[in-house]
Amino acid sequence: MFVLTLWDTRRGKTIPGFQDGKWVWLAILAHVVLALVYTTPWDNYLIATGVWYYAPKLVSGVIFGYVPLEEYTFFVLETLLAGLTWWLLARRLPASSDEFAPSRELRLTTFIGLLLVWLLSLVILFSGWQPGEYLSITLAWALPAIAPQIIVGADILWHYRKLVALNILSMTLYLSVVDAFAIASGSWTINAARSTGIFIGALPIEEALFFLVTAALVTFGVTLLLSDMTRQRFTVWRESMRGNTARV
Repeated sequence: MFVLTLWDTRRGKTIPGFQDGKWVWLAILAHVVLALVYTTPWDNYLIATGVWYYAPKLVSGVIFGYVPLEEYTFFVLETLLAGLTWWLLARRLPASSDEFAPSRELRLTTFIGLLLVWLLSLVILFSGWQPGEYLSITLAWALPAIAPQIIVGADILWHYRKLVALNILSMTLYLSVVDAFAIASGSWTINAARSTGIFIGALPIEEALFFLVTAALVTFGVTLLLSDMTRQRFTVWRESMRGNTARV
């Protein structure tokens, strides 16, 4: 992806409707930092409480907290991969021919839906039902980070739904396949007592959900940070705070 990105840049490919060049690199770098900061406590908790565990003989032995170095490397590499894949797709997919229609209703409705799912995940988590622990922890961790993105630009994300969906689905599929091989090799193990026992092939559904929400976090974030529509929205919001009541 890195080589293809440089090749596209040399050929002069651009992204209609988005900032390009150094701004994409900065957006990806920001998400790498956020991934490390936000995911580290969550993953340490999972290992410390035995939700999942790794094979000591199959890792370097460099441990920070409860988490091996390889897991931190994964946080960085997944974010880079998702960001560069987004860039590759954004430069190739045709620009949407639909006129952008701002929708407060869509932003609010989607946020309420996420809120209800988040509250349900907390109920499952604090109920003590062990088979739902990994699933509920993942949702309880991910949804508060996705919610601000939805509030800011659910309608913008819907406008770019082909780009957003393709990036999320491709990342989820690729990482799920690789993870299934890793679990089969014994590199790490999901505690059967702390998961639902629902599998997609050889992959626990919780792992597929993790890849889905993390791909969504990066895809939503990069799309919104770089979109011209987001910058216009914040400009209008800033003006509305000064007395302008324009609908955004």
